[in-house]
Amino acid sequence: MTLHDRLVVLQRRGRLPSVVGGVVRDGVLVETAGVATDPEVAFRIGSITKTLTAVLVMQLRDEGRLGLDDPLARHLPGVGYGDLTLAGLLGHTGGMQSEPCGPWWERTDGGDFATLAAANDGSGAVAGPGEWFHYSNLGYGLLGEVVARLREAPWWDVVRTRLLEPLDLTRTTYGPVAPHAQGHSVEHLTGRLADEPHTDTGAMAPAGQAWSTVADLAVWAGVLAGRRPDVLAPATAEEMRRPRLDPGYGFGLRLVEAGGRRLAGHTGSMPGFLASLFTDPATGDAVIVLANATTGLDTDGAAAALLEGPEPAGSTAPWTPSTDVPDAVAPLLGFWFWGHTALELRWSEGRLEVRRLQDAGFAHAFELRADGAIVGVEGYHRGETLHVHPTHLECATFVYTRTPYDPAAPIPGA
Repeated sequence: MTLHDRLVVLQRRGRLPSVVGGVVRDGVLVETAGVATDPEVAFRIGSITKTLTAVLVMQLRDEGRLGLDDPLARHLPGVGYGDLTLAGLLGHTGGMQSEPCGPWWERTDGGDFATLAAANDGSGAVAGPGEWFHYSNLGYGLLGEVVARLREAPWWDVVRTRLLEPLDLTRTTYGPVAPHAQGHSVEHLTGRLADEPHTDTGAMAPAGQAWSTVADLAVWAGVLAGRRPDVLAPATAEEMRRPRLDPGYGFGLRLVEAGGRRLAGHTGSMPGFLASLFTDPATGDAVIVLANATTGLDTDGAAAALLEGPEPAGSTAPWTPSTDVPDAVAPLLGFWFWGHTALELRWSEGRLEVRRLQDAGFAHAFELRADGAIVGVEGYHRGETLHVHPTHLECATFVYTRTPYDPAAPIPGA
């Protein structure tokens, strides 16, 4: 089964507008593929950006410019959460809130660090330091400022000079540079695409701003695997991969199991984009998956999906988004009940699909004929006609209503 075939399965299962992927063997990118786009197209990589920030912090530690046990206040005096250690921020064990106060940062153009610091005084903590793992985007906004102050340059300038230029990562950028994907959300019931904003997140950029490509991330995987000592000492890369409070997280790296192998890397999510990068440091193998959808890709499981499966089931053709919804169908979309069993009716690839909510399984599919009839084309109702009534739907004595069946009331149409 080719990489393209595996990507098609993920693309169809998740209703992803497009997806690209790459497989690295022993440090070399050996295969790339794309569905509905080219693998050279850039995507937003979301929280994979955190691995850039974490490496910059570890470089400073290796130079003796900071200690991981340093309190944040030593480098950002007067800032909230100043008593937390840099290690606590790197490993998400400081107990600070997950998101910065204010508007949804991922969908809002961000301000400068002074504005971020003023809005987050340390009162939003959800746990004490070291109590449990609690993922915090805010923590990486603060770490980016630590890097900027110690290097006396904006965070992205440091990323460029310390990481991108030495590694020749010419397609890893702060914002979108053509050719790049447009971020999308997929309307749940209609299958139509809605554009998502490509925001400049400002002071929160160290947590999730960057854009990149499969080829560039394949090189970056070598850094995380400890194979680029010119950028990161192998012992430091190993230290970053060591689990902390949570067995699935080290210093800026997520840790997952795939095929009996322990992989390290990170996932990413920003409006309109999903990303996954994981490497096996023992072999130098790595897997990259990038998609332009807000939801629909299991980013933690993407590495296993490309290395081991999934095998195709049913159609192996790529999923295509809807461009319009027929007027006769639009009022039928949404939730219905057969007795007390909840169902969802959605328009997908030119037909009306019925799916069970209990297990998200497929039940039936209907086609809108030229004469206006809605006729079953797959599932138990194949060949039967769906009749639309003001209060209910009926197909071969099966009655579907907008509210659950009331045993004390007559069945509609009976």
